[in-house]
Amino acid sequence: MRRRRRTETRPERRGRDVALLVLALAATALTAWLGAPLHDRLVIGEITPESAESRRAERLVEAGFRAGSPDLVLVATARPGPSGAPGPGAAVDAARVRAAGERLTRRMAADPDVARVVSYWTDPRPRPRPLLRSRDGNSALIAVRLRGDEERTTPAAARIVSAVTGRPGPLAVTATGEAAVRATVARQAADGQLRAELLVLPLTTLLLLLVFRSAVAAVLPVLVGAFAVLGTWTALRLLDTWLPLSAYAINIASALGFGLAVDYCLFLLSRYREERGRPGTDPARALSVALATAGRAVLFSAGTVATCLAALLAFPHAVLRSVAYSGVIVVALAAAGTLLVLPVLLRACGDAVDRYDPFARRRRPVPAGDAPLGAWGRAASRVARRPLVVAVAVTAGLLVLASPFLHVRLGLADDRILPPDSGTRRAGQVVRADFDAWDLLTRACVVLPRFDAARHPGALDGYARRVSARPGVTGVTTATGRYAHGWRVGPVPDRREFSARGATWLAVTTDADIYAPANRVLAERLRALPAPAPVLVGGPGARLADTQRAVTARLPLALGLVAAAMAALVLAFTRRPVLAAKALVLNALSLAASFGAVVLVFQQGRLAGLLGGFTVTGYTEVFVPVLLFCIAFGLSMDYEILLLARICEEYDRTGDGPAAVARGIDRSARLFTWAALTFAVTMGALATSRLQLLKTIGTGLALAVLLDATVVRVLLVPAVMALAGRANWWTPWRRAPTVPPVPARAEETV
Repeated sequence: MRRRRRTETRPERRGRDVALLVLALAATALTAWLGAPLHDRLVIGEITPESAESRRAERLVEAGFRAGSPDLVLVATARPGPSGAPGPGAAVDAARVRAAGERLTRRMAADPDVARVVSYWTDPRPRPRPLLRSRDGNSALIAVRLRGDEERTTPAAARIVSAVTGRPGPLAVTATGEAAVRATVARQAADGQLRAELLVLPLTTLLLLLVFRSAVAAVLPVLVGAFAVLGTWTALRLLDTWLPLSAYAINIASALGFGLAVDYCLFLLSRYREERGRPGTDPARALSVALATAGRAVLFSAGTVATCLAALLAFPHAVLRSVAYSGVIVVALAAAGTLLVLPVLLRACGDAVDRYDPFARRRRPVPAGDAPLGAWGRAASRVARRPLVVAVAVTAGLLVLASPFLHVRLGLADDRILPPDSGTRRAGQVVRADFDAWDLLTRACVVLPRFDAARHPGALDGYARRVSARPGVTGVTTATGRYAHGWRVGPVPDRREFSARGATWLAVTTDADIYAPANRVLAERLRALPAPAPVLVGGPGARLADTQRAVTARLPLALGLVAAAMAALVLAFTRRPVLAAKALVLNALSLAASFGAVVLVFQQGRLAGLLGGFTVTGYTEVFVPVLLFCIAFGLSMDYEILLLARICEEYDRTGDGPAAVARGIDRSARLFTWAALTFAVTMGALATSRLQLLKTIGTGLALAVLLDATVVRVLLVPAVMALAGRANWWTPWRRAPTVPPVPARAEETV
């Protein structure tokens, strides 16, 4: 015997809604307070796995020879003397400048976070000293090695740079180096997020006002978006106590969560208002149908996006894992806010959801039921008449846009990722232009952990000659001497700097940028070069090689997980295998087009001026394709599910395939356009960041969403479905109706 469900009276329901609304407001206020200090704790995230060969080589050089590359490089430039004119009093060897340099060096050495300091004024070795002095003699370098991992060195670098730069005295000090770059990136990420939020909120509200033509309806998605973002901050603040999180993660998650929350609310609220426009439908019935249709699609859409983001956990890189954690959390909160908080707000607003309409006189009724097809539906019908021509033309256009991705060159970011007016970037440019030490400070290291140079000097000499003869190598220094272009060019002052306790290492300088692909190729050639003993290769090029190898090794697993999960979710949602396969193929096509556009703009520098200008390095950061794939593929599938939900609903209602496609697109294309536009605004605000990685991700996602919601969904989807014909609707399972029957007194049923 079936148990009757208890009915809920209106006062009880009103009390429950008020309690839930108060709880949501309190939780939002609490999360805003708890998540506020999050930016002060974030780092960039290690780009190379701890177990990589390059990391092991660098640890051996640091522990055994105290010769690792510096984390922080201070550029100390002599100010003019008391007379105000440059002269002997302004040179780095002048008495007052030397005294100031020695004081600064002692101050660095006494810092508890500093492990080692090498300074022009205090280093007794004759060779490094000229390299640490600029060619004009007015600047000198202080190389600082910090203690601990990135989680400790980044805040230490930020504190040291703030303490020593911009102060009066004989020396004007600026800072560069990896730790300084990481600290500057973290600060720029926090500043960029605040600027993006100030830009996104008013623009998104204005767009929603144009969509809904009601001030009340326009504000509701913004409130849900704020709930999702602030909740994510608190979750990440708690997670940061156990795991180091990347500063990039909070920017990407905030933009993604706000955009998704607005999109989900847009679809649910639009369906609610559409049902309200049907004759004889009360608000409770309209909300129930909206939750059963658009709400179900939102739930599956959130699952697709979260699953794609979770695939980033397959990679061992802290940056990618941070984006995965934050992305899954913010997607879950965006869906929860849409399905739990928004219905309460709608019941609380009642009829006021359509009020305060500045366009009331021009507003047309929302089409419902069997209303005639609009412009989008008529366009889909025209496409269906010539599907092969449209499919071939659109596919060819997307493939042309994707073609630059065939020439992608992967690298890692250096100080040029920073804005041109950044002090850290300017200091790096000074070191490159005015010093001979740039290659010394960023050199590669080749370590022979079980090789005694004193016992086998001939073998080491031959190996060093072979290393120095490699293309791209400008010099090699080891226990048997200094080498260039295959020849020994001089001795070393102290062989113990390169060989001790049965281990030997070689310092290899190159002529390439730090993280350029040429350095990666060189590291791989050095690893393949015959050696007198097992070798470990470290340095920037080896780090890039290890990072790229780790990405490519895990990429098939991530792609397989995403493809299988997406196919399973779409299949569970539609119960139609052809629709699931079609969704995967079309999403991959639109994603390839966005990849090609990113390479065209950011690697090749086309149209760079339209994005505020940036440094064209000639390569794409190695993490960009992975991040774009996992985020953009989820977003594309998100729109696919929302579209299929409406098409399948129309087919279940009428049984007419072509009409269902046309009417489904007609009822959802306008929403797709506005949803894509609002999401593109959110991502466009991310593209205004002064950090090139965030600018690249924001631009790529905005373009992917706009392509997917317009060209793919409005042109390619109806063409492909028309070509598939009745195969679209084949299913080996029984399918429940898309719109379940709702009791007549749905508002009183728990």
